[in-house]
Amino acid sequence: YGFENVYLQEVEVPHWTRGDFEYGYFVTSKGEKRPSGICALGGSVGTQGQITAEVIEVKHLEELDSLGRENVEGKIVFFNRAMDPLLINTGAAYGGAYDQRGKGASAAARYGAVGALVRSLTHALDTFPHTGGMHYDDSVFQIPAAAISTVHAHELSQALKKDSHLKFTLNMDCKKFENKMQANVIGEITGTEFPDKFIVVGGHLDSWDIGEGAHDDGAGIVQSIEVLRMYKALNKPLKHSLRVVLYINEENGNNGGETYAERAKEDGVKHLAAVESDAGGFTPRGFRIDANDEDYEIFKTWQDLLSPYELHVFRRGHAGVDIGPLKDGEIALFGLVPDGQRYFDYHHSNNDIFENVNKRELELGAGSVAALVYLIDKYLQ
Repeated sequence: YGFENVYLQEVEVPHWTRGDFEYGYFVTSKGEKRPSGICALGGSVGTQGQITAEVIEVKHLEELDSLGRENVEGKIVFFNRAMDPLLINTGAAYGGAYDQRGKGASAAARYGAVGALVRSLTHALDTFPHTGGMHYDDSVFQIPAAAISTVHAHELSQALKKDSHLKFTLNMDCKKFENKMQANVIGEITGTEFPDKFIVVGGHLDSWDIGEGAHDDGAGIVQSIEVLRMYKALNKPLKHSLRVVLYINEENGNNGGETYAERAKEDGVKHLAAVESDAGGFTPRGFRIDANDEDYEIFKTWQDLLSPYELHVFRRGHAGVDIGPLKDGEIALFGLVPDGQRYFDYHHSNNDIFENVNKRELELGAGSVAALVYLIDKYLQ
C-alpha cells in the first residue's frame, strides 16, 4: 500500500505445538464408546500416552477445596460451568467463565488430578471445541488440559448422572519448545504538523491453530491496515503521524504488546492515542475508552457526532490487551466495540474462518476507526 517506514520489530515468543493427534472418549454404563470433540488448551502439556481415569464434574474451582484430595486424586476434573446467558455483554460472560480454562488444570493438580476437561467458552451448542490459553502454577505438577465442545460436555454430564464411575480416555500429543523470535509489523503515515507524535491503530497477528483466526484477529488486522489505506486514498493529510502496529503473541503472553510499549518508552516515542480492534469483524457499535477524566469529558462530546452512524457505545472500560501496556495516565486508549452476540460462536475454534466474516460489517468497523482517528487528530494535541 505504499506506507512509510514499514518495518519489523523483533519479539521473543513462546513455542508450543498441538502435535499430530488429540482425541477423547468415554464408555457408557452400557459399554458404548462415545467420542467427544476435544482439543488441547494452548500451552498444555501432552498426555505422554493415553490417560484413562474416572471423571469428577465441578462448576467452580472452589468446589475442589470442599471435595478434597480423597475425592479428586487420580481423576480427570471436568469443569462444566457455562457462560452466563443472562449477560447481554458476551465479553463479560466470557470473563466470568474464564477462570476454569486459565487456572483449572493447576487447581485440579493441587488435589492430585491427572487431567482437566473444560467446557468450551461459547454460548453456542455445537460440536466445535474452543481452545485458548491456559497457565500453570509453578507450585504444582503440570497436568494435561483440554477443551470439550458444549454438546459433548452436556453428553458427558448426563452420562455421569447415570454412572458416576465412568472413565474418560484422553490422548494429546502437544509439546513445548524453547522460545523463538517473531515480530510485530509496523507501518506509518507521517503527520503534517506533529510528525513526532503518534496515533496508533492495531490488532494482533497470532491466532489459535485450529481455525484461521478470521475474527480473532484477522478482522482487526485488516481494519487497522484499512484505516491507513483510506487516509492515503482520500489524500487527506493528518496533523499527527498515524501508525499501524500488528502485534504478535497476544494469545499466549502478549509479548508483542509489551515489547512495543517497552521499545516506545526506551525511544521516547510520544503517543497521542492508541486504538485496538480485537473483538471480531461484526457490526460496529462504538468504543470502550480508557482515559483520564479530562480527556474523557472531551470524548463524551463525540458521541453525538457518531451516534447517527449507530456508534452509540461510548463508555469507559478495558480498551484491549495489545495496547494495555501503553497505559500511563496520559495516552488515551480506545477499543472498537462490535456487536458481540456471535463472536464466541467462532472464537478460538475451527469455525473461525474467512467465510464467516461479513465484508460490509468488516468495512463498517474500519470506517468507524478511521472516523475516530479523524476526531483524535483534530481535537487532541
